[in-house]
Amino acid sequence: MTKGILFDLDGTLWDSSEIVVDAWNACIAEKTDRPERITVADMKSYMGKTLDVIASLIFPSLPAEEQLRIIKMCFIYEEEYIRRHKPRFFDREREILEALSKDYKLAVVSNCQVGYIELYMGHCGFPELFCDFESAGNTGLSKGQNIRLVMERQGIDKCVYVGDTAGDEQASREAGVPFIHAAYGFGTPEAPDASIRSLDELAEAAAKLI
Repeated sequence: MTKGILFDLDGTLWDSSEIVVDAWNACIAEKTDRPERITVADMKSYMGKTLDVIASLIFPSLPAEEQLRIIKMCFIYEEEYIRRHKPRFFDREREILEALSKDYKLAVVSNCQVGYIELYMGHCGFPELFCDFESAGNTGLSKGQNIRLVMERQGIDKCVYVGDTAGDEQASREAGVPFIHAAYGFGTPEAPDASIRSLDELAEAAAKLI
């Protein structure tokens, strides 16, 4: 049996919220005449949501097409900004994932745009620990569908999904896999199968569910 642990990204494997806020606010100020600005609290509430939903929350008075035009500019600006500013990783992340990779296939599944997971892989210093990754921006599929897609590609028979939001929990249910809540992240799901306060607790939680 091939076992896997699939991860959400923001709030689960790194915290990019402060850097992304700086990037988006700079983009809006420099490239538009819009007055909207976002806070770190706003950004944390957006984590896990799709592009169109985030755009509608930031620019509710604009037509959907204009919302998307601006938010896509923000994402382009953000990618270059993150290349130059490393987000915060969690304690002992490399050490923990190295140990997990001996028993599980590791992969990242996120609702992010194309190129964002690649930024994580470039900054983390241990991309070889992950066998695969997938994003909504790449496939146009839901997170639950992308979880199943990665499982099928990698021949994973049983896995857990680790994330921090209610959306991550819903994706796990859609994919039919147990959900581990990263309680150190940004959200509060309803009924996770397990909850961890740090990555140190993940090995024990995964072993009980797989």
